[in-house]
Amino acid sequence: MDDVRSAAQRVDAEIERYDALDADAPGLQALVDLVTRVCGVPYAAVNMLTSTEQHQVVTSGMDGGVCRREDSMCAAVQEVARPVVVGDASQDPRFADNPFVDGRIDTVRFYASAPITTPDGVTIGRMCVFDTEPRELDEQQVRALRTLAGQVMEMLELRLRTRQLEQSLRDLTAVRDDLRRSNEHLGLFAAQVSHDLRNPLTAIQTNAELLATEPAVVDDRDARTVVEGILAAATRMDQMIGKVLSVARDGGRLRLAEASLTDVFGSARTDVAALLQRTGGTIEADGLPTVRGDAGMLYVVALNLLSNALKFARPGVPPRVRVTAERRDCSWRVRVTDNGVGVPPERREALFGLYERGTTDVEGHGIGLTTALRLVQAHQGTMGLETPDDGVGLTVWFDLPA
Repeated sequence: MDDVRSAAQRVDAEIERYDALDADAPGLQALVDLVTRVCGVPYAAVNMLTSTEQHQVVTSGMDGGVCRREDSMCAAVQEVARPVVVGDASQDPRFADNPFVDGRIDTVRFYASAPITTPDGVTIGRMCVFDTEPRELDEQQVRALRTLAGQVMEMLELRLRTRQLEQSLRDLTAVRDDLRRSNEHLGLFAAQVSHDLRNPLTAIQTNAELLATEPAVVDDRDARTVVEGILAAATRMDQMIGKVLSVARDGGRLRLAEASLTDVFGSARTDVAALLQRTGGTIEADGLPTVRGDAGMLYVVALNLLSNALKFARPGVPPRVRVTAERRDCSWRVRVTDNGVGVPPERREALFGLYERGTTDVEGHGIGLTTALRLVQAHQGTMGLETPDDGVGLTVWFDLPA
């Protein structure tokens, strides 16, 4: 009994999934009209069989209707996986007492049907043809009945997939609209941040330019070098702000071109010069390639990685940073290796999370590595952490398409 109930529930679920009681399937009426002509009968119907009722979803030669499942002729043969042909139903013990045969509802004599079965093997109904006069079908007509019953299922499947596709399109449209709104907000936010950053930055540039004209600076080579460094750093910062604003306005799209990683890391090294001097650190970069990327965004990656490598030094040990690159099939792997405090293997994945920090002993906000990861991913690359060969410090690597 439980198996019968479970099978009935599965049929009901499939009928609901295909919305099979809705006759609005393109071409379904044409199929039913065609089967009457092919089989030479006056009546035909697509009958869907729920656990309690028979629904004549589409009919030819008659009006459709709903009856109790126990009164249905198709229900008596629902589990038969082949066409059923009965020349005179009044002489067949399966149908002789059926109300559609014995006159209580109708006086059907000829009956034939073929199963309508889902791709998962669940029979949800039958395509049937019938007449009030006895008759027979030849082999070709039986094949046509079976084929047209299969076409009913194909049309229901097509309608289901079409509706799913339409829903997916609606979902994607909603996501697109949400993304557009988010990008608009991002653009406004970036514009505000750009404005707020550029005000003090403009003051720095203006003051540095004025300072560069002072005789005391003009006549002192060391002072002149410092001021020129301030101006160069301020100029790069202004360009970076412009790049961030541009990316935000473009919805996150990078501006790809040939980018020299030697120049990228060289600019980043210049901008951490004060940190190098304060820590007594060194940075070496060897054999860095030219890649296709957004040089401004790759500069942000390099600046974050070099800054971290210098900041997370061991007490009393000057930081030593080495930047190398290795060709790997269709990508370049760039490694930034330091001799600092390192990170335990179990903590490395977490460090890529926003606001995660390797230690609270070093000033920072925990967004540098997250930012670097997202920019590398925007370049269709990956990033990870590993222990250097000598077991001291940390290597941050990232891959970029070659």
